[in-house]
Amino acid sequence: MVTGGSRGIGRAIVRRLAADGARVVFGYRQDRAAAEALTRELDGVVAVQADLADPGSVDALFAPVGDGLDILVNNAAVNPPCPISELTAADFDRVMAVNARFPLLAMQRAATLLRDGGRIINISTLNTAMPAPGIALYAASKAALEQFTAVASREFGGRGITVNTVSPGATDTDLLRATNPPEVLEQTTSFTALGRIGEPADIAAVVAFLAGPDAGWITGQNLRATGGLLI
Repeated sequence: MVTGGSRGIGRAIVRRLAADGARVVFGYRQDRAAAEALTRELDGVVAVQADLADPGSVDALFAPVGDGLDILVNNAAVNPPCPISELTAADFDRVMAVNARFPLLAMQRAATLLRDGGRIINISTLNTAMPAPGIALYAASKAALEQFTAVASREFGGRGITVNTVSPGATDTDLLRATNPPEVLEQTTSFTALGRIGEPADIAAVVAFLAGPDAGWITGQNLRATGGLLI
């Protein structure tokens, strides 16, 4: 199960897990065309429309995996840039609902479906360690998700279920390019040890590692997949 799987990093995760042999169900909010294109591209992949701001969407999203689950990837998030001075209560409620509350509910539901030795992987952000103006709610909601990860790793560990966070740095998605001018991307590249911004497939590879058998002794961790943007 991958939330937010129709584009960007989520789409790369769906593709990678499917290539590795998983039967993938992914959620999407509104881009039906992108979701349907992905289901045509990948055999056996199922798309489910769900607005994660609605806690009732848990039932619809998990319906196709009612017979059991091996991997949950909480990837979906919203990030409406806004200075603290202009934030509203509605802004707070939506960002926290999608980025923090729903992943918690998803982990709660997954706990009843995950087989022993299963995997939970939560996608956070480098911005919890490198905050920037305008992203107070985004960074705070992802910080909450990181804490949920740490606690869940303790609670689920007795069944061999690992729970980890992946925190991408600057990753080449439509959202990144829509919210950053070219000069910012060039500057970010110059600050990155590996000399480029990330690709969605780079993040998907880290997720695939954590989802696989070689990561069975890693839990409660936050892997910052940034190419050396933060060292």
